[in-house]
Amino acid sequence: MTAKHADHGELDTRPGADDEATFKSLSHEEAQALMAQHPPLSPWRVVAVQAAAGVVVAALWFAATREGGAAWSALYGAAAVVLPGALMARGLTSRISRASPGAAVFGFLFWESLKIALAVAMLVAAAKVVPDLSWPALLVTMVVCMKVSWLTLLRRGRRKQTS
Repeated sequence: MTAKHADHGELDTRPGADDEATFKSLSHEEAQALMAQHPPLSPWRVVAVQAAAGVVVAALWFAATREGGAAWSALYGAAAVVLPGALMARGLTSRISRASPGAAVFGFLFWESLKIALAVAMLVAAAKVVPDLSWPALLVTMVVCMKVSWLTLLRRGRRKQTS
């Protein structure tokens, strides 16, 4: 990327030289209008979509295998994603996490660590909690529930483009 110096007409070969010329600071009103046009995605919406996907996958496991153990395993797999996600969503949407940027970063790390610990604990407990445990049903449902959050983001992006 190159840009011309205004004073000498020379080419500026510094990385990002073109970016400096096109960068514009937003006023407070412009920033608010931009945020109103692109509201953040609620973590609760993502958790709800994950829960719905888990129920659908559990129903599919039951329809395909006619085994209650596979369906319960799939539901437990969904719960191992949804419950920790709900805990994190609750923590991140609390007033305390919005106190300062430093507190927000610490809060994110804390709630993410807690989410991972709860998910691991649920997986360890699965063998004792779920009768007739089917690991494939549990793990496939977990993967589907984790990946459905990306579909939620993609759907949101496409909806904005068509609006």
